[in-house]
Amino acid sequence: MPIPRRFDRRPPERDTTRINERIRVPEVRLIGDDGQQVGVVSRDEALKYAQSRDLDLVEVAAEARPPVCRVLDYSKYKYEQDQKAKAARKHQQQVTIREMKLRPKIATHDYETKRGHVRRFLDNGDKVKVTIMFRGRETTHPERGEQLLMRLAEDVEDLGTIEQRPSLDGRNMTMVMNPVKAKERKPEPNKRAKVKRGEGAEDAEAEGNATPAEPEEAPAEEPAPADAG
Repeated sequence: MPIPRRFDRRPPERDTTRINERIRVPEVRLIGDDGQQVGVVSRDEALKYAQSRDLDLVEVAAEARPPVCRVLDYSKYKYEQDQKAKAARKHQQQVTIREMKLRPKIATHDYETKRGHVRRFLDNGDKVKVTIMFRGRETTHPERGEQLLMRLAEDVEDLGTIEQRPSLDGRNMTMVMNPVKAKERKPEPNKRAKVKRGEGAEDAEAEGNATPAEPEEAPAEEPAPADAG
């Protein structure tokens, strides 16, 4: 038996802008098709003014007293407004906040795993809220949680910056990190550490100072035996 289709039963969005005969107030403040203010006139006069120019009378400021109406091509006006709204949505950046929870006595392997998740979140452009959860007597040493958060911030500083420094709220300590734009990112911390220690330079120097192997000499050929008698 075929599965019945699910129809969207929500009513379509209705355009609430009042135009032409839908404007029912006795008088309006009229702005002509050239953008100049005509003045306060009756609704009927404003409607005749628009019809004489083969345009629409559009209410643009309903909260004003009297309401402000403009004479224009409403189809063109609505299209331009829709394009502006679409452009605004396109440039609007949605920021997602991801949360990562840690314990103050977290094991090294677990820390590295969660640090990898934080790096992935920041690399995707998400904010990250890191929470240290204290239990029992752990609350007497909040500095351990702060040290762990600052260590994490240092390990991912190439991808994120601290927006909200560690703060204690009850049994939890939180820190919020912002993602860094791709063009503003620094080298990864472990790579910077190698460069600082000069490991790459030492490797290159070792390769450059290596003595080339001398070619092996070919063995001398034995003289051919003389013919007997």
